[in-house]
Amino acid sequence: MGILEGRVAIVVGASSGVGRGCALKFAEEGATVLAAARRLSRLEELAEEAEKAGFHGTITPIECDILEEANLDKIVSFCADKFGRIDILACIAQAGLNDQHYTMETTKENAMEFFLGGPVYTMQLIQKCMPYFEKQHYGRIITCASGAGVHATPGFTGYSMAKAAVVALTRLCSKEFAKYGVVTNCFLPVIKADGFDTSDQGRAAMEQLKQVIPVGYVGDAYEDCAPVLAFLASEGAHYLNGQVLSICGGLLNPV
Repeated sequence: MGILEGRVAIVVGASSGVGRGCALKFAEEGATVLAAARRLSRLEELAEEAEKAGFHGTITPIECDILEEANLDKIVSFCADKFGRIDILACIAQAGLNDQHYTMETTKENAMEFFLGGPVYTMQLIQKCMPYFEKQHYGRIITCASGAGVHATPGFTGYSMAKAAVVALTRLCSKEFAKYGVVTNCFLPVIKADGFDTSDQGRAAMEQLKQVIPVGYVGDAYEDCAPVLAFLASEGAHYLNGQVLSICGGLLNPV
């Protein structure tokens, strides 16, 4: 019996990377997972993978563009109507990742895309899920930030500002919602990027990163990151609240 048996989870950004690993691990641990992302075909493949693996939990795909609030309403209402409850919200998606700039080149529009596709959609989903958490007097909120949000990373201005805001939002929610049996925590992942080994440049970047990670390797989304997220989503995490956890092999030390 898994640590998430009987729980219902929404995982946003589940089509690749950490979100994909998170959705799979939640299903392995027995959760009923609503996996949301823009790429529906990727989610359908993910659901088939969980089924073939014989996991106790299941994955249901749903298409979602996090920049459209109507889509956020859709996934919350779909989850509540289909499964009768919402226990876990994992906001892992982030918009704008392919449009990074230094401060002097960052436009308002670029910064706003990062904010709308990061802390703002996360805040909106939390707001929409809270009535269910409050009614149950139980909830687990997991947010995703980045080392760029707690340490200066030149060339990532909009992204860094948005991820710092995710950390702030996490800490605010941890203080506001604990009285309802809801704990809120944030994680900073350092893991292998999808497709990293398909080019010489990608392989070189991963090798360089490996050299500075104390444990000596770059973590895998499913094997190294997802088990921590499963614990954060579990009943055992009831006293872990408002924390920012680096899942990075010792590379980062957030405060």
